[in-house]
Amino acid sequence: MARKFLYVIAALVVLVIAALLAYRIWGMQMIRAVMVPREAFTDLQPLPANAYDKADMWLARPDKVQDNPALWTPAGFTDTPSPQKAAVFFIHPTSYITTFGNAHWNARIGDKEADATARRFVAGQASAFNAAGNIWAPRYRQANYGAFLTQGAEGDKALAAAYRDVTQAFAAFLKANPTGPLILAGHSQGSRHLLQLVREQVAGKPVADRVAAVYAVGWPVSVEADLPALGLPACARRDQAHCIVSWQSYAEPADPSAVVESFERKTGYTGKPRKGTHMLCTNPITGAFNGAAPASANKGTLDAREESKPPRLLAGVVPARCDTSGVLMIGEPVDMGPFTLPGNNYHVYDYSLFWGNVREDARQRLAAFVK
Repeated sequence: MARKFLYVIAALVVLVIAALLAYRIWGMQMIRAVMVPREAFTDLQPLPANAYDKADMWLARPDKVQDNPALWTPAGFTDTPSPQKAAVFFIHPTSYITTFGNAHWNARIGDKEADATARRFVAGQASAFNAAGNIWAPRYRQANYGAFLTQGAEGDKALAAAYRDVTQAFAAFLKANPTGPLILAGHSQGSRHLLQLVREQVAGKPVADRVAAVYAVGWPVSVEADLPALGLPACARRDQAHCIVSWQSYAEPADPSAVVESFERKTGYTGKPRKGTHMLCTNPITGAFNGAAPASANKGTLDAREESKPPRLLAGVVPARCDTSGVLMIGEPVDMGPFTLPGNNYHVYDYSLFWGNVREDARQRLAAFVK
């Protein structure tokens, strides 16, 4: 009996090792097979013209005092808000992640699971800006995660449909904030829409003069093929305003090949190919373009591993170094939770790893802008 039990345990161990090996080798192929929607793409009907005049179309906005995830701060954390205030437009990342069995190309407004995840992203990411300004974070019919895993036309159509909602929300945001400094921020899909928004709705227009900083985190930006068309330079130092910040986090040994290949395959906003250009990497600890910083300079990483306890802010845990490939290296893998992607990709944790430094970064760039 004991021998049979050992055989069963041994067989299970072999299966687990085989599964891990298969994931390591074919990880992205396996994810694509499960996550890309199988239904035909159907374009979305436009939202009503006044949709974003309504409070329930926003996950966060200043008049939502109750149940506003953007007002969150870590347990035991206190600091002094900036004397100046910006209006912050934050576009949350992909929270609509479903398997092919019930997947649509775009989320529906009111999808409970996607909405709950989006709220968690706003709490963990947009909250870094709540000392520097009043945060507006719209709901939008975001593209499914699978849209990023296919080279078919459906993925681009789903992203274009999501972007139309974002432009409508941005117009309502500007209407509600006709004067004063602006901070524009996003993550992942949110940053993808943000960069297009800056290119089409901000660059070369009067509103551009009001932009204190753009945080396009978790999405690749070409220094040569994108920035000239966006009308803003890369942020070279922390006390610089009117510039763009971007990084993508990886532990070592890192395999950023999936991001690099996607980056190089596409044309930049200038119309020039991105292949052969440099990917923008802002060191979130120093606020500088490229460079390295020790873990001791990290003002705080969000530790949310224990679901039964509120997230804590831990200082001095994670270093940061911009690699020659253009991605941000955080040293050896650190336990942030279960959502590390293949290749030691810490994409989900881009803000969480450096929450304290992002908070200080926004405060200093706003002060420099006002000055």
